[in-house]
Amino acid sequence: MINITARTINENLFNSLMLRWMQEMKYWLRIKYIEIFHWEYWPMWLVYLPVSFYYLWLCVKARSFFFFSAANPTIETGGMFFESKWDIFKLIPQQYYPLTAIVWAGEDIDAALLKMEAIGLSFPVIAKPDRGERGWCVEIINNTEALKNYITRIPVDFLIQQYISLPVEMSIFYYRNPSKQKGVITSVTKKEYLKVAGDGNATLLQLIMKHDRAFLQLEKLKKNTAINLHKIVAKGEQEVLVPFGNHVRGAMFLDEGHIIDNELTQLFDHISKQIPGFYYGRFDLKCSSMEDLRKGKLSILELNGSGAEPAHIYQPGFSFFKAQAVLARHYAMMYAAAKANHDTGTPYMTLQSYRATKAAEKLYKQQVLVL
Repeated sequence: MINITARTINENLFNSLMLRWMQEMKYWLRIKYIEIFHWEYWPMWLVYLPVSFYYLWLCVKARSFFFFSAANPTIETGGMFFESKWDIFKLIPQQYYPLTAIVWAGEDIDAALLKMEAIGLSFPVIAKPDRGERGWCVEIINNTEALKNYITRIPVDFLIQQYISLPVEMSIFYYRNPSKQKGVITSVTKKEYLKVAGDGNATLLQLIMKHDRAFLQLEKLKKNTAINLHKIVAKGEQEVLVPFGNHVRGAMFLDEGHIIDNELTQLFDHISKQIPGFYYGRFDLKCSSMEDLRKGKLSILELNGSGAEPAHIYQPGFSFFKAQAVLARHYAMMYAAAKANHDTGTPYMTLQSYRATKAAEKLYKQQVLVL
């Protein structure tokens, strides 16, 4: 009797472990299937591998692997990596970006609150590291306790920025040769936040499981205590899961290049010429509508330099080979801006400076305790 009971327990345990293994394998296989057959989810090194050979040719022409640093002379590394967002905001006329303050590493909650009060900033706010990319450690902060927690977890320089609730978030890529008065807009992208539509019966978790883009974010969503995965979403209701326009956090990018015209180009010529030393990069912004955008009624959330991408290439279904051609054209523009600036006295980054900056970047990120 004892042997039969022990054998039954072992069989049940084995079956339970096998069932769990099969569920985990099914979950993993689905993730890999989505990632493999949708190149927008491929790792960056693979996305950029084909066009990197063209970049190497441009390096030969420039006689420098780091020619990108001269594309935007007033931005560290030209904006390729580890540039200070705070220093960039100081270049932009204040009427174009949200109320923003910087909290230096080592400052406490009282210092942060005083800085907010000094510029009239109130909760909710956006907190993000001063030197970071692709939505790294970007959070909405709703109260003092949450800000105190953020300071504890993110012990590096970070920005506190007014939360802009305007409904349209976009990216606009701009380029102007330093020797020219008129530039071009090469990419306009609308960002759709990660969301699911309710049917009145399914729970939020069930809706996420049916939605590939949301499914890829499931593990992160489970850690978000503000999300009730057991909630029944009403029929027709749109549930926003991640209120950030970052591709790595599930946002969908849509090509809106059809709106590019002379009026829009003149607007960004006007804005860009007010930013000293800026010639090549991407504006990430919010506005109420396309009509307001054309009127210059916008709020610049970030300005990215040489490391920026023409985000429209990540629209679902966009050809990988067409994306390579787009990236190559942008590399050519970056080279042209850098070469023109170099010819008038802007030096390229040295190997020694590159190594030192990369070491500083690594140390900066290692200080973050909780991502």
